[in-house]
Amino acid sequence: MTFWQLTIDANDPARLARFWSLALGYQPVPPDGPAPWHAHYRHRLGDEAAFDNRLFDPEGLRPPLWFQQVPEGKAGKNRLHLDLYPTGRDDTLGLAQRIAIVEATVTALVAAGAQVQQRTRGDEPDDPFYFVTLHDPEGNEFCVS
Repeated sequence: MTFWQLTIDANDPARLARFWSLALGYQPVPPDGPAPWHAHYRHRLGDEAAFDNRLFDPEGLRPPLWFQQVPEGKAGKNRLHLDLYPTGRDDTLGLAQRIAIVEATVTALVAAGAQVQQRTRGDEPDDPFYFVTLHDPEGNEFCVS
């Protein structure tokens, strides 16, 4: 098994960490647990109460995020992006209900600094869908579906 983290270049790592903490429910402190990488991050934290540039899944199941300081701004389209699926959104719900859940999440993310790029809806009888493409506070694309 390989442990990995997702590293995201940032001009303001603390700002992006605050945004993505809200978006993902991650925390700036490594979780307790027996995994060696949790001990590694707790050691790196030292005497600080929390990281300002790293986020961790509170359950310790998903990879951590590191917002790495870089001098240049974002250039071009992301080659990798996150798709967020809000809690409560379920394919057994009707499309109108799923849209309402997605839009509630989008509203909260916009209030935290995201910008909407576009809304996409497909009304195929066998596979209706709806997603919103957004940009985080530094312009990185992601979707909420």
